[in-house]
Amino acid sequence: MEHRFDYGDSVRLTRNVRNDGTYPGLEVGNLLIKRGSTGFVMNIGTFLQDQIIYTVNFLDQGRIVGCREEELIGVDEPWVESLYESREKVRSRLALSVDGEVVVPAGTEGEVFKVLRDLPDGVHYHVHFLGSRMFQVPEAFLEGLETRHA
Repeated sequence: MEHRFDYGDSVRLTRNVRNDGTYPGLEVGNLLIKRGSTGFVMNIGTFLQDQIIYTVNFLDQGRIVGCREEELIGVDEPWVESLYESREKVRSRLALSVDGEVVVPAGTEGEVFKVLRDLPDGVHYHVHFLGSRMFQVPEAFLEGLETRHA
């Protein structure tokens, strides 16, 4: 498997990383490193022989954490902040309709599947709403649900 980054490369985290139980001294689910944080690659390995895992030293946070390749970009690559990320639970602030028919009432909960940061009119998300289907939704149309505190 070819890896995108090499030893010593500076990288940026694109998703929050929470403790999955493998980081000692913190409860499962606690925030380890916030998206947008930068660090450098210390080691490169694999998980289940099909995922590249980088050991990244986040100096500002004083933590060394394993990150999947899909969670990292080069530190010099464009980065746009977003309020939400993949797998986060959100709620629609407004009713969403298709051809004039409301298909997602205001207040409906959903889950973010993808963050679209490179659109000309700002950040959008692919969100699957409960009891409905996937929609592309502008950030302003969503609000977050309470999540675990760090």
